[in-house]
Amino acid sequence: MDYILEAQGVSKKYASHQALQEVSLQIPKQSIYGLLGPNGAGKTTFIRIITQIIPADSGEIRFEGELLAPKHIGRIGYLPEERGLYKKMKVGEQLLYLAQLKGLTYKQALEKAKAWMIKFDIKEWWNKAIQDLSKGMQQKIQFIATVMHEPTLIILDEPFSGFDPINANLIRDEILQLRAQGCTIIFSTHRMETVEELCDEVALIHQSRKVLDGSKHDIKQRYKPNHFRVQYTGNQLLPTTTEQWEVLSDVALLGSQREAMLQRKQTGATNPFLQALMEQADIQVFEEQLPEMSEIFIRVVEENTPSSADNLHPSKK
Repeated sequence: MDYILEAQGVSKKYASHQALQEVSLQIPKQSIYGLLGPNGAGKTTFIRIITQIIPADSGEIRFEGELLAPKHIGRIGYLPEERGLYKKMKVGEQLLYLAQLKGLTYKQALEKAKAWMIKFDIKEWWNKAIQDLSKGMQQKIQFIATVMHEPTLIILDEPFSGFDPINANLIRDEILQLRAQGCTIIFSTHRMETVEELCDEVALIHQSRKVLDGSKHDIKQRYKPNHFRVQYTGNQLLPTTTEQWEVLSDVALLGSQREAMLQRKQTGATNPFLQALMEQADIQVFEEQLPEMSEIFIRVVEENTPSSADNLHPSKK
């Protein structure tokens, strides 16, 4: 697999606070990579190291195989969670200025800025001051400023902040289009429904350490509870407990239709399990219940958070 960014043993400390500790991860090219974690976990510090706002204390980051260097800054677009716009500047001036900082000529910047404003149907904003725009309107301008120089790596920190559902869908579609065009997106967010919808791979940072990473599919498989939703027809209920399953719930629907939630006791191939069920009832629906990313997030954070007893007795396990 080709990676656009590879971090190896990255650490950062501010005075007595350890912000990152030995964080290693690999971000595949042309993917949407979710960078997750509670507030204060170290996500923003990691992003600032990638964007070369601050240096790491130790470890290394490689950009397409090369050690991260100032020459890579122009190939990165960064949309921070907080507003990074000059409030008294007009929208058009702002976009032209920021694009030229990223290496575009005035002519290129003008063409790109106008094209994006036409695409978003906001041409009339060109001479408006940033301070006269709503929070959502400012975020839309900041998104354009992030991507108009056509970076290969785009870092979005809570990009849907301040958007109504219509504009959130507009930006979501643009993110998917950018990936389709070859961009890689690092996506930092607390909105797990967005992770479910958009992300291909995720990493979870908690208390300065990476505690989980991998493809969304593989992570869900790793944490699946072996629960199955079964709809069936029959006058007789499924046996509550067998060698293969335990019935967690079994409710009537319409007529002779019923729906049960089963926990499979044994791992392995699914077909024998389904065959055993079919010997007991006429099965209409058989569906494995995979966990939501929010459930996995909470579980992993709890598993990696020392209890108060551990803090009082750190030597005890």
